[in-house]
Amino acid sequence: MIMDSVIGSCGCQAGLHLALSPGAQAAGHARRAVAELLARQPSVCPRTVAEDLLLIVSELVTNAVLHAQGPYALTIGLDPERACIAVSDGTPGLYRHRGARGGLRIKPGGRGLEIVRALGADLVVSHTGLGKQVIAVLIW
Repeated sequence: MIMDSVIGSCGCQAGLHLALSPGAQAAGHARRAVAELLARQPSVCPRTVAEDLLLIVSELVTNAVLHAQGPYALTIGLDPERACIAVSDGTPGLYRHRGARGGLRIKPGGRGLEIVRALGADLVVSHTGLGKQVIAVLIW
């Protein structure tokens, strides 16, 4: 099942919509797909911003796969001065910092959204009929 995205038809210069498999490979798959998009469209994103963009994609996809149910999808729209990244999942609520057994997480972690914000992205959560989208907007 492919999830619709609120940025899917934004009229951006370059874009991508990608259904993601659950599991640890999802973030790597998403990073590679976005890296290929950036390589095909080098004029829409400066190289220094591209590194931040790949990290944001990785963090958002990892959060979705770790903390929410599927289906998962990545949608990205690029213009010469901004990127909109949306990661969709099938869980309507926000992420919980819980371990696999339901207790509070003791191991390091839980900093994904803090990293995304530290890179300068604005974050928005948009609820959909099937779950939610966590959307990061990066302007340079």
